Amino acid sequence: MHILHVVGARPNFMKVAPVIAAFREYPVRQTLVHTGQHYDAGMSDVFFRQLGIPAPDVNLAVGSGSHAVQTAEIMARFEAVVLDQRPDVVLVYGDVNSTVAATLVCSKLGITIGHVEAGLRSFDRTMPEEINRLVTDQLADFLFTPSDDGDLNLLREGVDDKKIFRVGNVMIDTLVKLKPQAEAVTRDDDVFERPYALVTLHRPANVDQPESLSRMLCAIHDLSRDVRVVFPVHPRTRARINALGWQAPANVLLVDPVGYVEFLALQMRAAVVITDSGGIQEETTFLGVPCITLRANTERPVTVTIGTNVLVGEDMSRMLEAARAILAGRGPSGGIPPLWDGLAAHRIAEVLVAAHIERESQVVQLAS
Repeated sequence: MHILHVVGARPNFMKVAPVIAAFREYPVRQTLVHTGQHYDAGMSDVFFRQLGIPAPDVNLAVGSGSHAVQTAEIMARFEAVVLDQRPDVVLVYGDVNSTVAATLVCSKLGITIGHVEAGLRSFDRTMPEEINRLVTDQLADFLFTPSDDGDLNLLREGVDDKKIFRVGNVMIDTLVKLKPQAEAVTRDDDVFERPYALVTLHRPANVDQPESLSRMLCAIHDLSRDVRVVFPVHPRTRARINALGWQAPANVLLVDPVGYVEFLALQMRAAVVITDSGGIQEETTFLGVPCITLRANTERPVTVTIGTNVLVGEDMSRMLEAARAILAGRGPSGGIPPLWDGLAAHRIAEVLVAAHIERESQVVQLAS
């Protein structure tokens, strides 16, 4: 059995790592393709090393571009790889352009597709990721969902229930594995010595619009009067901040992006996390750390209904109100969703290996 994994951006790395590890327990050949959709040698290498991911067998080196150009480039370059490798199953992860591009290629070639993190919906089609999710899930043969809302979304969209497998959250598999390392992290500065709010901003809707970014920076300034703010700054976000000429006040610490383990350590010790990231909503829910999400909607509603997440949209007064309530001990306590237990990748491997054995048995029966 030959499994080909496709990743394109750092959020995919945390998802693919435990799946690759789970398949090592079986006599399975694995190939890792990095599309190069988002690639920074320093940061990508750190993530691969910390997560125990082997070096990619293929790097398509697509680079940045518009959604259409990037998706088309991935499709053109990936098709040749698939025709050469002829895997039994291609596994795609999350909702980036690499996910939908690889799915389209495989669908046209008749190659089995598995989507890890299927069924998530924000119900906001202005988000490119939502389009990627919708298309991928209509074409995939195996849909591995992290929570029951994913199952329900797929059923509403007419997906055959025999294709749907609720396995849990592979992001949490990685967190569970590396949590002991994160607990041992130390820093040269005094960040861990007093309470702090951890902030991350990277979504274009938040950082590429000067007015929106200015409002958020002003709110961060206001919050810093109540608590120290630690802000690992994405390179694109830093460029936008510099363009605005914003000067961080003394109680706001702007730091460079860090590796997965170091960032997990920052999350674990934070009094509150303020973010526009999808994955961080899940991680904080598992860790029991209050999270404020600067989005009007989320494709991970279980982090709100069960977990520690609060949505405030772009209303910075609501953000400050929620943050101050959390700092005063009135934040959501939350719980951990079912099957977020560190074993999701093993369930994926079990499903695909069993399906492969069944197919091989049918082939033998037909031949005889």
